[in-house]
Amino acid sequence: AAVALASLVVAGAARGAESEADIRWSGAVTGFYYAMRDQPDFGVGVASLDRGSLHLEARYNYEARNATSVFAGWKFAGGDTVNVEATPIIGALFGAARGVMPGLEASVSWRALDIYVEAEYVHDLDHSSASYVYSWTELGWTPVEWLRVGLAGQHTRTVDTGRDFQRGVFGQIQFGTATFAVYAFNPDSGSRYIIASLGIRF
Repeated sequence: AAVALASLVVAGAARGAESEADIRWSGAVTGFYYAMRDQPDFGVGVASLDRGSLHLEARYNYEARNATSVFAGWKFAGGDTVNVEATPIIGALFGAARGVMPGLEASVSWRALDIYVEAEYVHDLDHSSASYVYSWTELGWTPVEWLRVGLAGQHTRTVDTGRDFQRGVFGQIQFGTATFAVYAFNPDSGSRYIIASLGIRF
């Protein structure tokens, strides 16, 4: 979700005044490959659909291994010089883990700089003590239209490295409706790993 959403430059829009383009369906599909150093490699899939302010999303292996999550949310956007977009979401997790997940996806952009934040509370229905806060954050810089680089951080239970907050760097290349990205997490430790992703917008 991070790659597909963060690669878009947020356009300001007046609330309640949706254009014809705003009410068309659009979406994105992104695949992530986690190349681990001391654990088995694994993949993550994310798909989203948008129509106007309505946002729908599905993920696999994202909050927990061998588990699927589905979300629904509503987008709020605005701004001129500084563009802001926030999407409160609510979701359900099922499969190897079961849970309810309120959360937020938000981005702020100014000129070539942007911040993307994705956070949610994963309330485990089987083991309440296993509930936790998941987050993914990107601070990006887009020097040219097709290139975005920056810093990334995440708090997750899917990857166990002994660090509560994992940090790294990333680079994204956009060509047409596709975005290819590489993330290098924990480059200063023995638990370092690489994430490669490919996202397609439609």
